[in-house]
Amino acid sequence: MNPVKTADISNLEAIPSPSLLVFPDRVESNVDRMLDMVGGDVLRLRPHVKTHKMAEVVRLQVAKGITRFKCATIAEAEMTAISGGRDVLLAHQPVGPNLSRFLQLQDRFSEVSFSATVDSEEVVEAFELTGRSASLFVDVDCGMHRTGIEPGEGALALCRQIAFSDNLDFSGLHAYDGHLHQPGLINRTEAHAAAIDSWAGLLDALENENLAPSTIVVGGSPTFGLFAQMDNWQCSPGTTLFWDAGYGHAFPDLNFEVAAMLLTRVISKPNGRLCLDLGHKAVAAERPIDKRAWFPDLPEAKPFLQSEEHFVLDAPNAGDFAVGDALLAVPWHVCPTVALHAHAHLVRDGRVTSESWEVVARKRSITI
Repeated sequence: MNPVKTADISNLEAIPSPSLLVFPDRVESNVDRMLDMVGGDVLRLRPHVKTHKMAEVVRLQVAKGITRFKCATIAEAEMTAISGGRDVLLAHQPVGPNLSRFLQLQDRFSEVSFSATVDSEEVVEAFELTGRSASLFVDVDCGMHRTGIEPGEGALALCRQIAFSDNLDFSGLHAYDGHLHQPGLINRTEAHAAAIDSWAGLLDALENENLAPSTIVVGGSPTFGLFAQMDNWQCSPGTTLFWDAGYGHAFPDLNFEVAAMLLTRVISKPNGRLCLDLGHKAVAAERPIDKRAWFPDLPEAKPFLQSEEHFVLDAPNAGDFAVGDALLAVPWHVCPTVALHAHAHLVRDGRVTSESWEVVARKRSITI
């Protein structure tokens, strides 16, 4: 994980807190690590943009030959197309106005191949009724039970419905195993194999009907290393771009670097504790309070309470810090944390530069 410590950056005094900091050299190193894990084959990667939501991070990957991406919102898809992505999968079944917005993406960016995941007969019918061409992946539930169709007869029928449609293209299958978070590699490998086995019968049935999917998009970050060892299937990690404390502590075998951190400051010292300006509005707070931020300079700190603008810590070395002192924090869950910030300050060679990257796709819409 190798996080930067506060003393490693020489000019934090000029940056207001709380702020998001991004280390471009580390982002690039993580992209190189992703490529190395798939043997340099850019066609095996379809990175998710949900973690960073930044045009510059897309462009950095495009410069290395990666042109296939996955996204969760129409805004993310538009940002990716603007930034050079040429094959963009919306892994979030479009319903309501988002179906027409998806078609608008196709009209606006004719040079880009857009596709979407579906798990519902009703949504496929809605696409058919438009009379417009669309590339669709059937989303398979491999055990997470969040989205996706159970890999049985219903899934086979949905694949047939798309494949035999006059205006739709059956582009392949999508399966996200976000429920697999086993820290130990042996246990994670076993769970990964079981998840794949749960829909192996669907693959066999499709092949028997000459409907074998040309593309299969799989996995997230925890199982990226396992899917990377398999031939042909496209891997779609996202957190690997920035990494975070949650995955860094749980999956040391993946060996990515923390490339996004939070700058915070001591604003008060109530009863010998440290109160930081790092509340719910600056760091994702959906996890238990002890799994929201990790402080490299305070490895033994324990959270006492957090509110909208405050984070109070019990720390054995609290006496070493004065009101106004800066601290760096690694978010436990970086994806929703990034979305709380309008832009990121860039850190290069131990200094915060005058550059910033806008978190463009935190918006619900850009132009569409």
